[in-house]
Amino acid sequence: MADREKGGFWVGAAAVLFYPLTWLGRSVYRGAERIPRQGPALLVLNHVSHLDPAVDAVFVHRNRRVPRFMAKESLTRVPIFGKILLGSGGIPVSRGTSEAGDSLKAAHETLREGKVVVIYPEGTITKDPLGWPKRSYTGVARLALENDVPVIPVARWGTQDIWNGYSKKFRPLPRKTVVHSVGEPVDLSAYREKDRSPAVLREVTDLLMGEVLDLLVEIRGERPPAKPAGNG
Repeated sequence: MADREKGGFWVGAAAVLFYPLTWLGRSVYRGAERIPRQGPALLVLNHVSHLDPAVDAVFVHRNRRVPRFMAKESLTRVPIFGKILLGSGGIPVSRGTSEAGDSLKAAHETLREGKVVVIYPEGTITKDPLGWPKRSYTGVARLALENDVPVIPVARWGTQDIWNGYSKKFRPLPRKTVVHSVGEPVDLSAYREKDRSPAVLREVTDLLMGEVLDLLVEIRGERPPAKPAGNG
């Protein structure tokens, strides 16, 4: 078995803060062996709760890797959390500004350094009251197509029962179950030689999030409505 990836002081600080938060729920990991123990990887996840970054960080860390999160730039200004995010290699995203391209450049470089990047293509917590993913941004497709690395879909479900991003309710008790389900790396070979047109980027983004959705359907045992309410 490969040694655990070294993270340094700030990753240790994150572990001290985040590991106790995961005790709010019972962790169930499915297919975690699909996360490479070394080398680069892009992990693509859905987003339903403010707890997601903490439990997802612990999930990746328990699988002997150090996650580098792409996160909204505003989070870097949150006391303590912001310092941990930046210190542990987090990548601030200034979506809709002239600096947005710099975020993708940093993510490209992180992957080229052989590290694990975690991305929430939705950009924020879904507003769907049933917790189904909303339409996602295409930055994930750019990262996936311009880096020949494993692109791995991961669905996580259960954090919304503890801290609901839609209703803003915090319910730590009774203790809930939080499931992470990891899919097979997505084969994007058919797209790599195509022009990076908006249509291709949208198709790849929808393909990746479709894989996440399939995993989520399996966890939940139900399918989303044809037109999810509140999801633009």
